[in-house]
Amino acid sequence: MLGLGYIGLPTSLLLAQNFEVIGVDINNDVVEKLNSGQIPFKEPGLNDLFLKVKNNFRASTNVDYADVFLIAVPTPLDKSVKVADLKHVQSAARMIFPYLKEGNLVILESTVPPGSSEQLVAPILGRSGLKQGDFGLVHCPERAIPGNTIYEMIHNDRIIGGFDYSSLDRAKEIYASFVRGNLYLTDIRTAELVKLMENSYRDINIALANEFAQIAEECKINIWEAIFLANKHPRVNILKPGPGVGGHCISIDPWFLTEGTTKCRMVSLAREINDSMPNYVLKIVRELLDKINEPTITVLGVSYKGNVDDTRETPALKFIKLAENEGFNVKVHDPYVKVFYKNILNFNEAVMGSDCIIVMTDHDIFKNIKPEHVSNIMRNKNLVDTRSIFNIELWKKAGFNIRVLGDGKQIP
Repeated sequence: MLGLGYIGLPTSLLLAQNFEVIGVDINNDVVEKLNSGQIPFKEPGLNDLFLKVKNNFRASTNVDYADVFLIAVPTPLDKSVKVADLKHVQSAARMIFPYLKEGNLVILESTVPPGSSEQLVAPILGRSGLKQGDFGLVHCPERAIPGNTIYEMIHNDRIIGGFDYSSLDRAKEIYASFVRGNLYLTDIRTAELVKLMENSYRDINIALANEFAQIAEECKINIWEAIFLANKHPRVNILKPGPGVGGHCISIDPWFLTEGTTKCRMVSLAREINDSMPNYVLKIVRELLDKINEPTITVLGVSYKGNVDDTRETPALKFIKLAENEGFNVKVHDPYVKVFYKNILNFNEAVMGSDCIIVMTDHDIFKNIKPEHVSNIMRNKNLVDTRSIFNIELWKKAGFNIRVLGDGKQIP
């Protein structure tokens, strides 16, 4: 397994239940931690699984000979040109080809633009001197979410796309060792496209919800109630609005569709809408604090989603930088995140002397915050809830001015 991150490590350990697995990563700290019995990041069930299979798993910074090679490395976005940065995939393929033997199988799990397996990975593997058919190649994109990764890896259906039937049959046998969901077989380009379609669909749905939220505010309507009622239709499933879209998948993958075509206008527009939501949240904050000089604000939650420590592509980062550019003093609290762009303060430090609390992440623990405690240590009592997680009546009783994203009924 090349890549021991949020996808590679759980997959390695699930495979280690039935196979001997060598996990390869260029980060020596990760390798040393794993070989000393430590897990480099938190994920429910991961430590127990590691203890169960540790005799079948070892970590290394070097590739070794194997029967199957899996690539699960990051594929970030080059934000300057909105194009996939595939340097890690290229590097992984280069690390493999000196060890590639006839009959080996290479599995690419990393998300890539359509055609990448054929046009980028296969030619690099061909430097081994082997021809296509001498080794197998498939693409099997992951379908798991942080905070529930192991369960979803086991129970979700998987798509396996291959160059030939032999590759598909071998890959199916490998994934069947731990996947209880259905395994669907197709060609390799279809598998690449399906993963991008899935995340683009969700991104577009969220963008629609965010537009509905802004319309609802103009119409003095509560969008949360309206979405609940609209979703009672048997063929409607509108997602929730929010301060933007983060994570390594939904906020990035749709752009991979746009780089090889001019037919992605809806995909591009959805990205623009969701990327603009931190600006919209700042507009709400600006209106609340219009008459306060040198305001201090408190951001609750900087991970991209609730109850995880993952800050990749978090919309909170853009919001904070925009706010600082306008002269706001920004303080941050997140009980899950340890390392971030700004210092993570404890709750009291973050709220002390603040003029406004902005909830950016829906951590469950935030729902237990007592407004009467907060009101005693804030300078001004304002709250912006971008996730609609608080009981606003309780906060009103404590004297707070409240704006819930998409709740037009609360706007004077």
